[in-house]
Amino acid sequence: MPARHAFELLRFACRSPPGALRLRDKLAVARPHHEQEDEQEDEKGPRVTDQGATQDGTRFPPGAQILVRDEEWLVRNATPTDHDGEKVEVVGVSEFVRDEEAVFFSGIDTVELLDPEKTRLVPDTSSYFRRSRLFLEAVLRKTPLPQSERGLALADRFLLDPLVYQQRPAELALSMRNLRPRVLIADVVGLGKTLEIGLILAELIRRGRGERILVVTPQSILEQFQHELWTRFSIPLVRLDSLGIQRIQREIPAGRNPFTHYKRVIISVDTLKNIGQYRHHLERIRWDAVVIDESHNLINAGSQRRALAEILAPRTDALLLASATPHNGDKRSFADLISLLDPAAIADRDRYDPAEDLGHLYIRRTKISPEVRDEMGTQWPDRGPTVSLHCAATEAEERIFTELAEHWLPAPPASTTSTTSTTSTTSTTSTTSTEFGTADQDRTSVATEQLFAYNLLKTSLSSHIALRETVDNRIATLGERVRRAQEKGLRPDPAIGPEQQALDRLREIIAGIGDGTAPGDSAKLDALVEQLKEIGVGPGSTTRAVVFSERVRTLTWLAAVVPARLGFPVAADGTAKAVTVMHGGLSDDEQAKVLEAFGLADTPVRLLFTGDVASEGVNLHRQCHHLIHYDIPWSLIRIEQRNGRIDRYGQKHEPQFRALILTSAVPGAKDDRTVAEKLLRREEEAHKLDGTAEAVSGFYRAEEEERRLIRELVRGGTVEGFLESAPAEDTALADLFGQLDTITEQELPARAELISLFEGDTVDFVATALDEVYQERAEDLIGLSSGTDAKGGAYFSLSPAKAPDLLHRLKALPPSYLKEQRVAERMLVTFDRTLAQRKLTEARDSSTTMWPELSFLTDIHPVVEWLTDKVLVEFGRQEAPVITTPHVDGPVFLVQGIHSNALGRPTVVCWMAVTGLGADGADGAGTPEVRPMADALRDAKVGPRLARTAGPRDLDRLQALVPAAVAAARAHLDAGRAQWEEQISEPLATYRDHVAQWRTDSLLPGITGRRERLVEETADELARLLDQLHTTGRPLLRVLAVLDRPGAPDAPAEDDADSSGRPFASDAHSSDAPAEN
Repeated sequence: MPARHAFELLRFACRSPPGALRLRDKLAVARPHHEQEDEQEDEKGPRVTDQGATQDGTRFPPGAQILVRDEEWLVRNATPTDHDGEKVEVVGVSEFVRDEEAVFFSGIDTVELLDPEKTRLVPDTSSYFRRSRLFLEAVLRKTPLPQSERGLALADRFLLDPLVYQQRPAELALSMRNLRPRVLIADVVGLGKTLEIGLILAELIRRGRGERILVVTPQSILEQFQHELWTRFSIPLVRLDSLGIQRIQREIPAGRNPFTHYKRVIISVDTLKNIGQYRHHLERIRWDAVVIDESHNLINAGSQRRALAEILAPRTDALLLASATPHNGDKRSFADLISLLDPAAIADRDRYDPAEDLGHLYIRRTKISPEVRDEMGTQWPDRGPTVSLHCAATEAEERIFTELAEHWLPAPPASTTSTTSTTSTTSTTSTTSTEFGTADQDRTSVATEQLFAYNLLKTSLSSHIALRETVDNRIATLGERVRRAQEKGLRPDPAIGPEQQALDRLREIIAGIGDGTAPGDSAKLDALVEQLKEIGVGPGSTTRAVVFSERVRTLTWLAAVVPARLGFPVAADGTAKAVTVMHGGLSDDEQAKVLEAFGLADTPVRLLFTGDVASEGVNLHRQCHHLIHYDIPWSLIRIEQRNGRIDRYGQKHEPQFRALILTSAVPGAKDDRTVAEKLLRREEEAHKLDGTAEAVSGFYRAEEEERRLIRELVRGGTVEGFLESAPAEDTALADLFGQLDTITEQELPARAELISLFEGDTVDFVATALDEVYQERAEDLIGLSSGTDAKGGAYFSLSPAKAPDLLHRLKALPPSYLKEQRVAERMLVTFDRTLAQRKLTEARDSSTTMWPELSFLTDIHPVVEWLTDKVLVEFGRQEAPVITTPHVDGPVFLVQGIHSNALGRPTVVCWMAVTGLGADGADGAGTPEVRPMADALRDAKVGPRLARTAGPRDLDRLQALVPAAVAAARAHLDAGRAQWEEQISEPLATYRDHVAQWRTDSLLPGITGRRERLVEETADELARLLDQLHTTGRPLLRVLAVLDRPGAPDAPAEDDADSSGRPFASDAHSSDAPAEN
């Protein structure tokens, strides 16, 4: 299609660098953005205040133009510092420094903010005032939403279904119920916590509070999290590991902080928890937002993960914690976790009201929550029943059961009773021959350590292969004990001998069992093969299944013997492409490759054998809805976590669960019916009735739950007795899980009030911007082209290699995505939601990569931000366009006013239209009036159909009115400041009262001096932060444009409909088909 407009900014896109000497002079003192030093921490310790700001507030809001070293710069962000004035992050605008990024400090350099009274008015001669509309739209988009705006701005603009329940965490985070956006998202498994986190981060980015982001996750979900945030939200995260950090340190100057190299990073908690290696760097950097997934791992005091969290929490503004099981059963531990979000939330860790004290920090829903249930409908099928498949033990396996029953776990007399006592419940339970014995069995068990007998039992219920490994390890351990005793001249424990003899007998029995390559060696293995065949797993089928086991040796054995028995090809080395194995011993990259292969439809993988490393956070539902428990963990929570891998939001088929139950006919034998099958039934009941399993046992950590259960069984208790005696001290926290669910029963989340000259339509903005910036030669200059796929989905492509400024931005994208899709050569993007979702699905259905070949353009996509910055410089230094329209009576000055707090963030943004400065053109005539800019633009019919017929009547007279317009706007802001401040101050005052009460309640008689100092310091720091959140200083004013009646007609213009000649279809996004997740 022919281009119709002259290309005006060729030098911007493909310039040759000017003389290097002068450029170095321009940037000699300025700190390059990616090498900036971070403020040193106060020696007194970490501060609650985020950026070390002063009370002066920033004078350089994002989008403003400044003059430094005789060059113009565009402000991207400005933050007060303690000693060097304001740190102003900029990108070059004027010719010589165009697209160069730098950081200036106003205390070092002379930073001149261009005075609004000196704004120079210039007529807009572009077709349909396109340059003006683009400029105004860019300012609107680049201006952060203010502190007073608590509505959601972008919730419906991403590649996901607009589910209200997933928007609730963002609503809570922005509510100002807490001073900062800090929240614990504790939704049960499968509800989409990653998507909820993405929505919060996107809203923070729109508010100018998401420039620097750190995401910390378990290594098994690093790539999954990175993939979701880029493909659905256009939030790029660079994945780092220890080798990546070392590579950065080699590339940057000595002494620089490697964590400043990329602005948005995702890193494994196992990498970052190495506090000794990274503490120095982490203490010298601040973040806008930190995300810690699976945050229940932070609870244990003194752990490396906890130490990491304590370093990060005071060095970030927003803190988002996510965990389906955030409570370990101890109120004090849970209070410590909450203190990361708000140190003044709880005064007494032993006595607090969870619902009242934590409601501003915590949100939890289950699948049966009303809002979740109503919104899901058929999008998330109900799970099928868990089918218990009884497997009668083989003759050899029965000999193992006999050995265990007679020598390791002998049953007590049939009349034995056991009493189970807890704080609130006492129950007496009769035991039978299939229950565990009482402590009296110690006199007849050969185990020198009682718990080892139960470990031996659990291992035997997994596989004879795993049992053989456990027996061999135990024999070696006991032999080492005997050797050490003899070396010291001591007599070995006489109890060791009988245990060694029993172990030898077990080893002899196991030696007589085959390796499973033929039927009859293992009852569970035979049942597994038959079940896999029944559900359709085999050559020529696309059906997939995931098989869980607690034992790594069992997993590797199954992966070795199952493929051949199903008919899959097996290589000479015994491996098969149809199976893959995942366990905690694999590296980050190895785990990521396993998950990617299982998640891609066109790979040959049909079976995933995995340990419980995959039971937390991992998505396995994309290509799979069959899950088999080869062995069953003795924990309701762990069973629920396993099931949640395929029973989660986005699953399109009914999740199917099977469990292999090994049974024995040996009298007194403990088989899978003794514990495992009972837990399976109870988990299923809990899921149906409560939506979660935690409240059933009263424990919230799988490890603790299993440990307590085994202890109960050792004492002679039963599974039923254990489940009926949930700890009474957890009642309040159990209530919290139910009470906060009522947050869903309220009005829809509020929406932010946004102004747009393109009716909020990003596709029109991008199309018009491309027309304006790259006229006539767009195809040659940036490789711009458009197309449709086979189903009519519209997209366009461009070559970032031909646009150095865009290519530079794209370096922040995931490296694997850049490499696999060869983005530098050709980048495909679309506004068509259906096409984007289809390409995302096709990527999952491929055999090579999970990255889709095109990306969905959201409001925060790097391409959209790149174009926004380019049109911001359409007008020169301190220039404002004049738009002529017959629909105004006289001059209308469009002015932006911003009040800020001491942290440099907008508290109020006011878009004003000043009139009454002289409708007849006489300077100073009339009484100034101020009304909303949106109303003025609408009444003046500024839009794609407002044709340019003539220039302004008298440009000199308009120029003379600029100071009066600025004065009127300033007076309007001053007059309304009290009202705006009241809106801002109300939640701050409430929190100030809360801090005062917390201080009083915390300073109880008898507290230690150290605790008293900590309370006082925390209260003081929070008070300083409260002060800094109030509006301070004078407002910044900026004349954006002037509307006026046209003068004498110009020569006939060549205005055409603004939608013609676009590089791609502007209605490509119109489909409202729901997106898959």
